[in-house]
Amino acid sequence: MSCQDLIANWNPWHGCTKISPGCRHCYVYRQDEMYGSDIGSDLARKTLAFNLPVKRKRDKSYKILPGSMVFTCFTSDFLLEDADAWRPECWAMMRKRSDCRFYFFTKRIHRFMECVPDDWGSGYPNVMVGCTVENQAMADHRLPIFEALPIRYKTIIVSPMIERIDLSNYLNDSIEEVSVGGESGRGARPLDFDWVLSLREQCIRAGVPFRFHQTGAKLIKDGRQYYIRRCYQHAQAKKAGVDFGD
Repeated sequence: MSCQDLIANWNPWHGCTKISPGCRHCYVYRQDEMYGSDIGSDLARKTLAFNLPVKRKRDKSYKILPGSMVFTCFTSDFLLEDADAWRPECWAMMRKRSDCRFYFFTKRIHRFMECVPDDWGSGYPNVMVGCTVENQAMADHRLPIFEALPIRYKTIIVSPMIERIDLSNYLNDSIEEVSVGGESGRGARPLDFDWVLSLREQCIRAGVPFRFHQTGAKLIKDGRQYYIRRCYQHAQAKKAGVDFGD
């Protein structure tokens, strides 16, 4: 599944519960604090954009244009337990909007089969799923589960990367891409560029596309730690020139 020229964001609910070390400095909590939200960040609630994929303009065309890549539920987790009652309607919208592609990440891959609709089969052809890991322990726990699941398009998201990780046992033709990023925000844990390069080499050997999407706030390179402002973290990662493949 290649990147799309048309991009849309769809957050049907907001708020999430922390479940693993990568959640420590979750950007959802940080953004809620920044904007003075008086509702706890760990309390999931439906948003006004819940039915965005099927909303129409005055001319009856869809607000999300056909052919769009729809980044889904990035202010929560699509497999969050608190959203079990709402998710079936979201699957129905994805099914109806077969002219779009939907992409979500999850740290709850162990819940996947109890969350999919009855007609899931080998996976909807317009849905890509990313399994998020942050350290070796979570990679070794989540990725064997992920590997066995009936999903047509799979990615591995190593973010925030908080230690060196070996993914060699999990890189195969079923993985569309490995994407790596550091942690942002106050108290961010450092990302060592050597870890990034090591993972890149693993992907090259396996023939799996690799992308360095974000440096994080603290990047260690050649033994020196650099502080990178949030507004430059994506650009600096791209500037590193280490992306590989499609």
